[in-house]
Amino acid sequence: MKSLHVVLLFITMVFACSDNNFPEADAIINKSIEVSGGKRFEHSTIDFDFRDRHYKAIRDKGYFLLTRTTLVGSDTIVDALNSKDDFIRYRNQKKIQLHDTMAVKYKSSVNAVHYFSVLPYRLNDDAVNKTYISKTKINDTEYHKIKVTFNAEGGGEDFEDVFVYWINADTFKADYIAYSYAESDGIGYRFREAYNERYINGIRFVDYNNYKPKGSNIDLMAMDRLFEQKALNLLSKVELININVQVSDY
Repeated sequence: MKSLHVVLLFITMVFACSDNNFPEADAIINKSIEVSGGKRFEHSTIDFDFRDRHYKAIRDKGYFLLTRTTLVGSDTIVDALNSKDDFIRYRNQKKIQLHDTMAVKYKSSVNAVHYFSVLPYRLNDDAVNKTYISKTKINDTEYHKIKVTFNAEGGGEDFEDVFVYWINADTFKADYIAYSYAESDGIGYRFREAYNERYINGIRFVDYNNYKPKGSNIDLMAMDRLFEQKALNLLSKVELININVQVSDY
């Protein structure tokens, strides 16, 4: 009988952990997506400028087309990525044949800018894994701390990247993001602080202060503490300008 009680206790603990992690993380991310634009993302055309390049995203019922346009002298270079994972580069409207390694590099770059531009949208993709870490505070404001990882299948070329989101416990907006990524000489770390929030046609956009740790031996989960301790260097600003949004009926 005592063994049965131990087994039942173990099962209860397993289900309790499951309930406290994945379902809660899903609910918080769902709410964050909702307050940031919700279904408007799924039927939208968004274009903006970022660092001297023009970006455009067309999304409709699961289909998407992401483009980046670069002017090089008298040439117009357009990189295009769609939901079928097809990537094509055009120069002056003519398709260019790329080496596989360069195509992967360009595709990843285009996807990354579009991905960050509409966060937390796409955190419900099939390849995304979400884990609730804890409630915490940054500068006396309470946040839900959520870890995000990706499956190899469907997670893109950078599926080994790990993200942490701090979702405001009152507004459910993503105010801070940290992530780790592969560099040629190891693992890189970044921490982003959202600012300049604005809603355009019902969709939330922010800019970011982009920070890098001052030291080594970094713990991704402790990036919020480093931020509070001013142990991060401001590396750059991530600013979207000339944003236009069109939303179809949904």
